[in-house]
Amino acid sequence: MEKYVRKAKKGNADAFLKILDHHKEDVYRIAFVYVKNEADALDIMQEVAYKSFKSIHQLNKAAYLKTWLTRITINCSVDLLKKSQHLSFFEEIPKVEFEFEADHIMKMTLEDLLKILSVEEKTVILLRYYEQYTFQEIANFLDIPLGSAKITVYRALKTLCQSIIEGGSIDE
Repeated sequence: MEKYVRKAKKGNADAFLKILDHHKEDVYRIAFVYVKNEADALDIMQEVAYKSFKSIHQLNKAAYLKTWLTRITINCSVDLLKKSQHLSFFEEIPKVEFEFEADHIMKMTLEDLLKILSVEEKTVILLRYYEQYTFQEIANFLDIPLGSAKITVYRALKTLCQSIIEGGSIDE
């Protein structure tokens, strides 16, 4: 992938298309989680392609390509939501398992879990458990201190656990 990034930085459109083709599923999945419909997710993919092509020269290291594209995708998704005043998140998302205690796995829809969180908390939970980013990668991605990334994840998990204890939605 590094050679394609170098070529794309020099203006090679074919190399850039190979990069996008390699990451298109990740970009679509992240966009869909935010906007919850195919048409808007595809619009975001186009916007990400445009913005990333225009600014590929700003990518410092090829190793951060996925993180860079993820950031652009999240920013485009949030921008679209702000423009459309569409503030409800995560409808029609498949069920995901989260383990809150060693003996105990609760099944809830992603919508049920994340609709009670702030945008910042949703983002860190998605990056940590949906994209399997480490705390350090989350901190680098969001340009926040490592401690802040950990605190935000744990605060979001605490909120989710409290919701469950207080009778939140659980599929049994």
